[in-house]
Amino acid sequence: MAEGGSRVLLVDDDESTIKMVGKHLEVAGFEVLVAMDGEDALAKAREAHPDVIVLDLLMPKLSGLKVCAALKQDQASQHIPIIILTGKEDVVDERACRACGADDYLTKSAGASTLVEHITSLLRKT
Repeated sequence: MAEGGSRVLLVDDDESTIKMVGKHLEVAGFEVLVAMDGEDALAKAREAHPDVIVLDLLMPKLSGLKVCAALKQDQASQHIPIIILTGKEDVVDERACRACGADDYLTKSAGASTLVEHITSLLRKT
């Protein structure tokens, strides 16, 4: 279960992913905020100060890599753990995500339960 109703910003341009993953996070006790593109993700991260960000790589307006890099370069948001959740199973992508500051990298095939475990683990570290 989530610790103290932690806020998760879930960023994905796929509505079915938002619904499925968002529901799973809510059931686990998280407060879920949603952004559907990279620009919206930056705005919501800066205004809502979530405890964790779950970020897709391939999105309109700004890619997940650009969003991650921008948030990690901003002193106000660099402390927020970012989990990349993507359908791409590629070592090169994972390395690029880690290089831009992502704290974790999961493929969507890992499942929502694994995502909850990783979020909980990151929250315990911060």
